[in-house]
Amino acid sequence: MANPSSHTNSPDIQMVTFMIGREEYGVNVMDVREIIDMTEITRMANAPSHLEGIIDLRGSIVPIVCLRKRFGLQEIEEHRLSCVAVMDFHGQLTGFVVDEVSDVVRVARTEILPPLDAAGQPWIEGILPLGERLVVVMNLEHLA
Repeated sequence: MANPSSHTNSPDIQMVTFMIGREEYGVNVMDVREIIDMTEITRMANAPSHLEGIIDLRGSIVPIVCLRKRFGLQEIEEHRLSCVAVMDFHGQLTGFVVDEVSDVVRVARTEILPPLDAAGQPWIEGILPLGERLVVVMNLEHLA
């Protein structure tokens, strides 16, 4: 899969932002295939704890990853805005459970600040200041 920031040479990027807990994250809209409501997930024995299971999405088997668990955050009961963002992850469709989708924004690539070295997370591509909010820009290629 290409680096999310290499989808186009355009100075602008369109991003989908979503909430996980009180934090806002963003990914290149070109990586998001669709957003679906929470659905019945088939559990898989001996899977990593962040792999919720699999779903059948119109004939395709799609693994479902809980980003809360993947990031080591406290689990919560699903709430009414929880959904699954189906994304292109390593060339395969993968669903990521998020607390809610926030926005779709168009920003200049130059507005995305480099990640902090102290974060030490290769999946953090940068930080996007949006008014009073800070959005953590994710690079799905490194979210193993």
